[in-house]
Amino acid sequence: MELSRRFRLLLSISLFQVLFILSVVRAQPSNAGVKHSEEYCAMYDICGARSDRKVLNCPFGSTAVKPDALLSSRIQSLCPTITGNVCCTEAQFNTLRTQVQQAIPFLVGCPACLRNFLNLFCELTCSPNQSLFINVTSISKVNNNMTVNGIDYYITDTFGEGLYESCKDVKFGTMNTRALDFIGAGAQTFNDWFAFIGRRAPITIPGSPYAINFLSSAPESSGMKSMNVSTYSCADVSLGCSCGDCTSSPVCSSTATPSLHKGGSCSVRIGSLNAKCVDFALTILYIVLVSVFLWWGFVHRSRERSRTFRMKPLSDVADGGEFSVNRQKDENLPMQQMLEDAPQTRNRIQLSIVQGYMSNFYRKYGTWVARNPTLVLSLSVAIVLLLCLGLIRFKVETRPEKLWVGPGSKAAEEKQYFDSHLAPFYRIEQLILATIPDTTHGKSPSIVTESNIKLLFEIQKKIDGLRANYSGSMISLTDICMKPLDQDCATQSVLQYFKMNPDNFDDYGGVEHMKYCFQHYTSTDSCMSAFKAPLDPSTALGGFSGSNYSEASAFVVTYPVDNAIVREGNETEKAVAWEKAFIRLAKDELLPMVQSKNLTLTFSSESSIEEELKRESTADAVTIMISYLVMFAYISLTLGDTPRLSSFYISSKLLLGLAGVVLVMLSVLGSVGFFSAIGVKSTLIIMEVIPFLVLAVGVDNMCILVHAVKRQPLELPLEGRISNALVEVGPSITLASLSEVLAFAVGSFIPMPACRVFSMFAALAVLLDFLLQVTAFVALIVFDFLRAEDKRVDCFPCIKTSSSYADSDKGMGQRKPGLLARYMKEVHAPILSLWGVKIIVISVFVAYALASIALSTRIEPGLEQKIVLPQDSYLQGYFNNVSEHLRIGPPLYFVVKNYNYSSESRHTNQLCSISRCDSNSLLNEISRASLTPKSSYIAKPAASWLDDLLVWISPEAFGCCRKFTNGSYCPPDDQPPCCPSGQTSSSCGLAGLCKDCTTCFHHSDLLNDRPSTAQFKEKLPWFLNALPSSDCAKGGHGAYTSSVELKGYENGIIQASSFRTYHTPLNKQVDFVNSMKVAREFSSKMSDSLKIEIFPYSVFYMFFEQYLDIWRTALINLAIAIGAVFIVCLVITCSFWSSAIILLVLTMIVVDMMGVMAILKIQLNAVSVVNLVMSVGISVEFCVHISHAFSVSCGDKDQRMKEALSTMGASVFSGITLTKLVGVIVLCFSRTEVFVVYYFQMYLALVLLGFLHGLVFLPVVLSMFGPPSRCVVVERQEDRPSVSSQL
Repeated sequence: MELSRRFRLLLSISLFQVLFILSVVRAQPSNAGVKHSEEYCAMYDICGARSDRKVLNCPFGSTAVKPDALLSSRIQSLCPTITGNVCCTEAQFNTLRTQVQQAIPFLVGCPACLRNFLNLFCELTCSPNQSLFINVTSISKVNNNMTVNGIDYYITDTFGEGLYESCKDVKFGTMNTRALDFIGAGAQTFNDWFAFIGRRAPITIPGSPYAINFLSSAPESSGMKSMNVSTYSCADVSLGCSCGDCTSSPVCSSTATPSLHKGGSCSVRIGSLNAKCVDFALTILYIVLVSVFLWWGFVHRSRERSRTFRMKPLSDVADGGEFSVNRQKDENLPMQQMLEDAPQTRNRIQLSIVQGYMSNFYRKYGTWVARNPTLVLSLSVAIVLLLCLGLIRFKVETRPEKLWVGPGSKAAEEKQYFDSHLAPFYRIEQLILATIPDTTHGKSPSIVTESNIKLLFEIQKKIDGLRANYSGSMISLTDICMKPLDQDCATQSVLQYFKMNPDNFDDYGGVEHMKYCFQHYTSTDSCMSAFKAPLDPSTALGGFSGSNYSEASAFVVTYPVDNAIVREGNETEKAVAWEKAFIRLAKDELLPMVQSKNLTLTFSSESSIEEELKRESTADAVTIMISYLVMFAYISLTLGDTPRLSSFYISSKLLLGLAGVVLVMLSVLGSVGFFSAIGVKSTLIIMEVIPFLVLAVGVDNMCILVHAVKRQPLELPLEGRISNALVEVGPSITLASLSEVLAFAVGSFIPMPACRVFSMFAALAVLLDFLLQVTAFVALIVFDFLRAEDKRVDCFPCIKTSSSYADSDKGMGQRKPGLLARYMKEVHAPILSLWGVKIIVISVFVAYALASIALSTRIEPGLEQKIVLPQDSYLQGYFNNVSEHLRIGPPLYFVVKNYNYSSESRHTNQLCSISRCDSNSLLNEISRASLTPKSSYIAKPAASWLDDLLVWISPEAFGCCRKFTNGSYCPPDDQPPCCPSGQTSSSCGLAGLCKDCTTCFHHSDLLNDRPSTAQFKEKLPWFLNALPSSDCAKGGHGAYTSSVELKGYENGIIQASSFRTYHTPLNKQVDFVNSMKVAREFSSKMSDSLKIEIFPYSVFYMFFEQYLDIWRTALINLAIAIGAVFIVCLVITCSFWSSAIILLVLTMIVVDMMGVMAILKIQLNAVSVVNLVMSVGISVEFCVHISHAFSVSCGDKDQRMKEALSTMGASVFSGITLTKLVGVIVLCFSRTEVFVVYYFQMYLALVLLGFLHGLVFLPVVLSMFGPPSRCVVVERQEDRPSVSSQL
């Protein structure tokens, strides 16, 4: 894992600091009467060593010594400013060289910084004028020898600032951080850096063996003067510092940073009001539309008043079927009753060709069904039961990546490429232990206390002892955890500062040691983790600000676990088994333990979300069942007649309602069975939502069919009533159902599998439900009416009574209309026909539609994970704590395909970021982007295996790339076999097995400091297998093991390699979406600029890719759905004007739904897109029946509007609006928030908006702008046969 790699690096750092100090320890003259002059030494030779083998200089002065030619050459190769006489012996110089070799790998990428840094120690160790700026202030006796114990080192502020400025931005790629974090303890000024270097270290602790007091000016009386060797600026082009290491470099300032995502929006300022351009434009548009409408209304009313009081119905020119209706004065009679012949003048209804055929079909079909109900019922149910046989192959998909990621997803392809060419991203098991906020101030106290640390040790002990049973073998954490160096688990925990050993707590210094490590985790060996790498406290702590780690309110413990490409493999199954045991342990033991200490504990495993989604399948079973029961009860009451005590047991329709619900269930099972048979897996949401949806949709048609039959005259035989009822409502039911099926089917174009499968299942279920309604349910209506006419008891048809039920309802003309019908006819319709009311209705609905357009721009994409999970899930608290406490974002990898490392290619310089790399290279641009984290979402420069490789083979890094005399790889001196295991590097001398090792290359072997193709090919495996250590922190093993694919690299092309950085903390869904969008934009621009294929990868991209174009997906699917409904309406009605009005109303309902989403802060995702698409289909029912009734009514437009509302308004309100409403309301009690937000809230809004548009807005629009009537006055009696002939 990435973190573990850093840790090794850190190790090297600590040693490296020790070296600094050692190099400072040189020979010195006497303690009294010291001479301070040129060519005179303040300390010379080595007079002893501490118990930890750190050498101590002699405190005796002497004149500078002329070295022999070989030593002089060696000194000048490292210290070019030292010429002539020197103040160091060969042993001192060897110590200096050995110590600075640890720092060189960190700084070699910026030659100016390295040169300045070496000069600091070269002047201290070997300068012939050493006594001018070095003064020994303290002497101690070691083994009877006097040694230096403290010195003053006078250095000008000019040198100090020049040194710091040249090094402050130099990065250490392996750790994604500054080199100064390692060799300077994160110093922010040169004084901080000098204070760190000069600190006298205790025994065995990295640091200087004696105190060095850095001062800026010497006393005038002392004759001394501050050291002021010239410093090199990192902006010096001749020294070639990269842009990433030196932001002031001229080549950097001349290179434009790629423009990243900007969230600016257009706005208009009106006085003190600042409005968005969209809002302003829509406001102007509304004012214009209302003004035009009012002007038109005034003119229209004026013309109406000037006309004579006569009006003749217009006739439609459409040719098609016709049927005649009686022109009767009694408006109480329903429309279908007018279809019967009478001796008076008649009105003939001209139907479209399609409607004519449909009416003719339903006339004959209704008669046939009424005569053969048993056959129809048996055949229809048998076919559906045959489809249900597919349930044998029923399977449920619960894997998140299979539910939410499409197979053609770019992110999925990139994940597959990353996993197969590099390595799968590790599994994450995590604990967050946090303090409870103070009730008075609301601030959480610090978690960093002795009792809390000991509690964490207890928790760790239980986790270490956890065993999970997998196929008979016991699995522990050490069996599955990630081990970067193949030894210890890379657990991210503050306990690493004690090597994960509770015995070290008191030995190391307890809480104070931990606080010390927070600031020196990169530079102190005792702070090194058990897996030999530094632990960044920001990854193990939470709830702190800046770098105030001691104020942290949470311990964040992360257990990285190895992952596998193949999900079904044994390794993954072992991990899943351990994860389940881990969650049980956390719930049963750890949580009570933590709560007893007045702390909070939240936890998660890699498989937690999947397991909780499975549990969700039963979380709302009771709620769903109650919803179905409530709808069933309402259906039964609605289908029956007005309750009468004397005949209720006959007139009720409980059995018919129950049979209708059963048919709905059969349609759902048939749909699931069909898709299961062809291998499509179901989802939990299908099993919970589709039955409800189909029931809500199907109930409408049940009510309309039953009410239509009940409206027929009882004088007619039952087959005549059934036939007439189907002629009356069949076309509109067919139109509504086909529109719903098409609208649901459009959802299958959505790329997200869960929603695509949901739409497919729903479309077929709705289609089957429609077919069962016009077959099986019509047959059931026949049976029920026969039961009632035969005076048999509902639910117990075997029992026959002597009730006068049939006699009490003779003729529809004798039956009083229901309460709803009377309200629609006598109250609702008259109010809507008032001109002032029409103006208000049009103005209000248009205003809300335009406001919804403005509001929809504020809808954010995403789907909160917390919403999808049950409200009592343990992950709810975990996600809250993640947002509250985590201070680092997900890892981000920039993956490079087909990197050509040959000498002829420029790819190397186009990618790297050290000296001589292109200023606009990939890594330099990533570094620039990290300077603006708010817009780039990139937190740090990238860790670069390429930079570290180039540094590793550099001649300056003489402790890294080395070879034996036979040409094989030679490790650093502090690693086996050069240094036997168990010995410290300081105890390994230069006379061991590796004494003859030499650096891999001299400068003359390289071309512009770059290896040849053959050199690169040979040394890359060496680098990736090299362990990092104090003598060479740049070893690539662990840190970059999975960053480079070596397969086929011998031909000069590396197929895949990655450069790792981190996103900034991402707390909102929009942050995840924008970070991915910005990363892709950045990679695309870099690919175009460098002509290299580059793509970004982070583990969450696969799930958030859908949101990059969710608006486009939504608008396209909505356009297709609305367009499909328009075409169906146009084909069936052959009336462009009617279809256009339905199109307008549907569009307004969808737009208003988006406005509601914005108000309720419902996010735009595949679930809400499916809901919007479904709202098109469901909204059709609110419009089609009223529109159809209006088109076949006679009279002027106001009369036709009243007629449509009086005949169909009650059915629409009771059968559609109230039915859906009672079922939807129950969903508000769901325990899963996704039901409450995306089904209760959105469906409730849909029902209310559909009701308002269908029974308020649409009638007003029809009364003002409705299409001509299809009713034509016919004077001739001979046309009587037209009913039967045409219908």
